[in-house]
Amino acid sequence: MPENISPFAHLHVHTQYSLLDGAITIDALLGRAKKFGMESVAITDHGTMFGVVEFYEKAIKQGLNPVIGCECYVAPRSLTDKTVVDSKELSHLVLLAKNNEGYRNLCKLASIAQLKGFYYKPRIDKEVLKKYAGGLIGLSACLHGEIPRLIKKNQIEKADEAAIFFSKVFGEDNFYLEVQENGIELQDRVNRTLLEMSQRLSIPLVATNDCHYLNREDSRAHEILLCIQTGHTI
Repeated sequence: MPENISPFAHLHVHTQYSLLDGAITIDALLGRAKKFGMESVAITDHGTMFGVVEFYEKAIKQGLNPVIGCECYVAPRSLTDKTVVDSKELSHLVLLAKNNEGYRNLCKLASIAQLKGFYYKPRIDKEVLKKYAGGLIGLSACLHGEIPRLIKKNQIEKADEAAIFFSKVFGEDNFYLEVQENGIELQDRVNRTLLEMSQRLSIPLVATNDCHYLNREDSRAHEILLCIQTGHTI
C-alpha cells in the first residue's frame, strides 16, 4: 500500500447480534479483516451492544484494534412520545466510542434505549444524546439516517440544520457525513449532496459500506433473513 494512502477500516458493520438483520459472525468478521490486512474493524449493531464483549476479546487475540459502536435508533420527537408516527419516523445514527468515556456513554445510551425508550425498537432522542455525547464519534448513517432522509425529500436546508446540530453535539472533527457505494441509484444522489454539504459546512466525510453479510453469494440468505423479520415472503 502506498505510504500516502491511509489504511481502510470498516466502521459500519452489523453482526449476528443485529437480530434477523445482520448475518456476520464475529469469528468470520475478524478472519476476513485479518485476511485483507486490516488493522481495525468496528461493529455497529442495531440498537444493541450485546456482541461487544465477544468482539473485543476475540479482536485483541487476533491483534486487531476493535472499534466499539452502535447504530442507534433516534426518536423523531422524545422518548415519551409513542405513537404510530414515532415508530415509523425513526432515524439511524452510527455512534463509535473513541475512548473510555465514549464507551461508558455508549453503554448508557444503549441501556436507556432498551429500558426507557423502547417502542417497537430501542430508541434514544436528541436530548439524551446531548447529555451523553462525550467521547463519541457520530456518523450520519445510511439512507435511513436523518440527514440522508431530508436530502431524499429535497429538504436541503433542514438537512444542513441537522448536520450542524450533530456537529455541535459531538464537537469539532467528531461528526462525519457518511457516504456509501452500494449500487443504489438514490444513494448516488445522496452522496453527491453530502459531498456538497461537506464542502459548504466544513464537515468531514467518511466512506463506509453498511455491511450485513460477508460474501456476495450470501445475499439470498440475507434476503430470507429480512423476510423473516418483516413478515414478507421471497
